[in-house]
Amino acid sequence: MDKLNNLLQELGVSKVRLSKYLGVSRQMVYNYLVLDSLDKWPKEKKILLLQLLDLKDGSNEELDAIKVDTEYLMNVEKRLNIGVKNGNDLDNFLDLKGLDKESRILLNDIAFLLKEKLEENKDNDLFAIKYLYNLLQSMDNVPEIKYILAYMAKTNGFINSEEFAFNEDKQYIFESILYAALNLYNNGGASKSKVAENRKKFVQEIEAKKEEKLSRTQQLNTTKIQALKELGYNEINEGNAAEVFEKIAEIQSRKV
Repeated sequence: MDKLNNLLQELGVSKVRLSKYLGVSRQMVYNYLVLDSLDKWPKEKKILLLQLLDLKDGSNEELDAIKVDTEYLMNVEKRLNIGVKNGNDLDNFLDLKGLDKESRILLNDIAFLLKEKLEENKDNDLFAIKYLYNLLQSMDNVPEIKYILAYMAKTNGFINSEEFAFNEDKQYIFESILYAALNLYNNGGASKSKVAENRKKFVQEIEAKKEEKLSRTQQLNTTKIQALKELGYNEINEGNAAEVFEKIAEIQSRKV
């Protein structure tokens, strides 16, 4: 990878322009360039880089054979400009006007990483990504999700262990408990029989929440039907929605 880095430097290809060409953040480019082999790059990014430098496999022999003259430099510059102009990011199919630069880069990195995971689908990654989607859906209602994400970022060396972006006291306590629990799990201190009772309570709580949600849904449907009946309507539409919702609120207040 040293030869590749030297070639990029000799060509004057900056990390900023390379990140735009590859459709990733500058940090991701730095992460790629410290890997010990081009084969460890995501396949899509490796192909883009090989195309940019007019290489077949990026081997040391091939890199040694490159003669950086005016013609080669101009050709690389042309391909780089075309790639940056066409864009390999989300701007082409998503409206990102409401996002700042940092948010755009983050969304871009997440999208490309998810795409790679979905393409490879190793060890049923599709299920994990579905769960990730559910996790994002639940994040506003379950603050502990943010603490879990922070814990994982810290244990994998992505952020400082003393970074507390949320409620510091709660995050501190949660991380300490999670550390202890994972230590117990990883060191064989917890068997299936030992945790069976907790698992039973876990399932019971989930089922109780499902029943509660179903009950609320059924109750709301019953109230909606009653409101429509009292108002003489058959369904809710744009013309009567405000009136129907007002009637629903009135019916619910009668039961208080």
